[in-house]
Amino acid sequence: IVSASYDHTVQIWDVASRKQLQTFREHTDRVFAARFLPDGHAVVSCSDDGTIRLWDIDTGNEVMKFENGSNKIWDVNFSPDGRYIVAGLQDNTIRLWDVHSGIEIKRLLGHSRPVLSTQFSSDGKMIVSSSNDKTISMWNVESGKRLKQFKGHLGGVIRAKFSPDGKFIVSCSLDNTIRLWDIETGTEQKVLKGHSNHVNDVQYFPDGCKIISCSSDNTIGLWNAKSGDRIQTLEGHSQAVRCVDVSQNGNTITSCSTDRKIRIWGL
Repeated sequence: IVSASYDHTVQIWDVASRKQLQTFREHTDRVFAARFLPDGHAVVSCSDDGTIRLWDIDTGNEVMKFENGSNKIWDVNFSPDGRYIVAGLQDNTIRLWDVHSGIEIKRLLGHSRPVLSTQFSSDGKMIVSSSNDKTISMWNVESGKRLKQFKGHLGGVIRAKFSPDGKFIVSCSLDNTIRLWDIETGTEQKVLKGHSNHVNDVQYFPDGCKIISCSSDNTIGLWNAKSGDRIQTLEGHSQAVRCVDVSQNGNTITSCSTDRKIRIWGL
């Protein structure tokens, strides 16, 4: 597991032993997100300090730093082939960098408020983004043009993610809802209600049949992706749950919270 913290660090943990393996300390402000490179040998992180940093897990060294002055970077992600980094910024832009050269290669413009999340599609040809402007956008990576915009949320959209089959987008918002969107038609398919506070993260299970969410109501929700029904509620965190993830086999969930705990849940 890789974790990002407001204590300015990025940490690597072993799931089986629950032990901390590595701590990266070079960020000088809150770290908002950290992700593994597809090959598992590197981690990328982004921070309130205006930098994106690339870390070598084997050596523990910072291998590259992308700087943006005082521009807060809310989210960062790798392309599926590991060649590019995409990030959502405070200045309303989405930016792409070449991992090997460190050069910014593209800027996607269209959101009117800070961009809170960014993700590549599984084929690397599209990007989905979500923003404090209450919208979700889908972009063509090669042309940099916006292909579709999804409107319906009544508050800032904290996360937007592609479904495993690439046909749908799931999003979560400050309006306490989760929404499912049909990419081909551009329409809202379902609104999932049940959380009593902001929904901070959401994700499909690898099989695409279930959705996991977490909220500032201190709970984690499991949902049937087809019917939209809530299957289960996981309780244990004492404060807002900020992030949630699912293992590749779909058997394990990890969550992290402002209660400063990372929890691992078996299904």
